[in-house]
Amino acid sequence: MSSVIIVHPNIEVTWPFAADYAREKWEAQGETVFYRLDPTDQRPVGEIIDEPAAVTRLIAWGVPFTAACLDALPALKEIVYTMSPYGSDDQHSIAEELKSRGIARYVHGSEGYWGQSVSEFGLALTLCGLRRIPQTHHDIITSHSPWNYSPEGGIGRPGARGHQFGDDTRFTNGTVAGKRVRIVGAGNIASRYASFVNMLGAEVAAWDPFASEPCFHRAGARREWHLDRLVTDAEIFVPMVPLTDKTRGLVTAAHIDSLPRGCLVVLVTRADICDVSALRRRVLADEIALAADVFDIEPLPLDDPLLGRHNVVHTPHNAGRTREANENWADALLVQFTPSRE
Repeated sequence: MSSVIIVHPNIEVTWPFAADYAREKWEAQGETVFYRLDPTDQRPVGEIIDEPAAVTRLIAWGVPFTAACLDALPALKEIVYTMSPYGSDDQHSIAEELKSRGIARYVHGSEGYWGQSVSEFGLALTLCGLRRIPQTHHDIITSHSPWNYSPEGGIGRPGARGHQFGDDTRFTNGTVAGKRVRIVGAGNIASRYASFVNMLGAEVAAWDPFASEPCFHRAGARREWHLDRLVTDAEIFVPMVPLTDKTRGLVTAAHIDSLPRGCLVVLVTRADICDVSALRRRVLADEIALAADVFDIEPLPLDDPLLGRHNVVHTPHNAGRTREANENWADALLVQFTPSRE
């Protein structure tokens, strides 16, 4: 035995597919011992492994790891251990002890593992917001009226309802192609999303004072240097940065109020990067439309006025959680280990 994976259900609450994926990858390389603990099991690593002296590489997710564990693992060369689903707990004293013994400890280098899932979901919300797909899906369950595209009195009128036309002309609608898409952010998620809508024919601009020039080139986005200018001509507005102390409220009430009437706002990272009160005010006044996976209150109260509106598409904060995101989370750690020669 040289490779061991131990996982506690506390980690699988967040990443339910990651451990089995890691097990499959390592078993393809050679003998791997896998432990899935009982939820009540709080034993440290050194008390769990049957033959600790033979272990050279170890993954311990959600399992306590102490100096005594190190003494029980004399052959250990490489390790991943974390008590947090996001790998942010450092346990400085153990990290220093690992370093002094020449044992490599690997940690996540970024949050890129859910980037594709979130950016694709953002594109899906954009399409749903433009074409009112969720609303019409829901409506045809109980009524045939959505199937009737005839204009009033059966007389065709310019810009009015017509055959197979179900979009709401009060808001940005139709194709992504030709739309002015304005994005706050040019990082892992935002640059992917920008590349998707650029590929579909949108005219894309992005603001991100911390992103390098290649981020905009890869995304096919024109770099906008002034956030105040970004909002003024947006047909689709996408604030797409992570929530930090610096980004909280980054998109102010003044920015929200500067969005053109009918603009579609897409939210898939965190709602509080915006002044949500201003956003709610304009959405509820039918001035702009919203397609959102994240909100200021989660879960939304069942009587929240945003729910079920003709100009709102809503999902329950699940953009980033796909099987692929789980696998990417595991891969971000697995790839750091020395390839097995077994």
